[in-house]
Amino acid sequence: MPPKLRGKWALGIQPRNFTWIIKDRLAICERPGGYGVNHRRVRRQEEIIWLRENNFAKVISIIGAPHNLHNYDELNLPYLHRPLTGADDIDAWLRSFYAELQQLLSGDAKILVHAEEVGDRIIGIMGGYIRWSGLIDDTSGAITITERIAGRQLDPFARELILRVHELR
Repeated sequence: MPPKLRGKWALGIQPRNFTWIIKDRLAICERPGGYGVNHRRVRRQEEIIWLRENNFAKVISIIGAPHNLHNYDELNLPYLHRPLTGADDIDAWLRSFYAELQQLLSGDAKILVHAEEVGDRIIGIMGGYIRWSGLIDDTSGAITITERIAGRQLDPFARELILRVHELR
C-alpha cells in the first residue's frame, strides 16, 4: 500500500502537457512520470494521485508497452491499456478505440488518454475523435479546432487522420 500523503502532496500534481480535448470530459497528457530519461517514479505517483483526486474515472494508455500500469492499480485508479504500435492496422484500431471512448464518455465520466508524449499522433487521434463523434463534422473546422487545442499546426499524419476519419464510422 502506498504511503499516506499529507498537505498539498495529498492532492498530487497535474500531469505534464495536460490538455482538455472536451472540457471536463476528455483530456490528454504525456505518460505520468514522464518518459525516457526524464521519467521519475515519484512524479508518476504524484500525477496519478492528481488524476484520482480530480475524479478521472479511467485512464487509457495507448503506449505499446505495459510499463508502470500496475501503479494505477496500486493507487486505485482504473485504467485500460489500448496499445497503438506501428504495426497496427490504424483504421481497425481507431474504429475500436473511438467506439470504446464514446461508450466511456456516454455517462458523466472524465477520461484521460495518454501516450509517451503529447505529440501530433495523440493530437491527431483526438482531433479524429472530435470529427468521428460528430461534435464537429466539418473537416476544416475539426482541423482548426484541433490546432487551437494543440496550440500549433498539425503534421501531415494528424491532418490526414482527421480528413479521412469519417470513413471509419
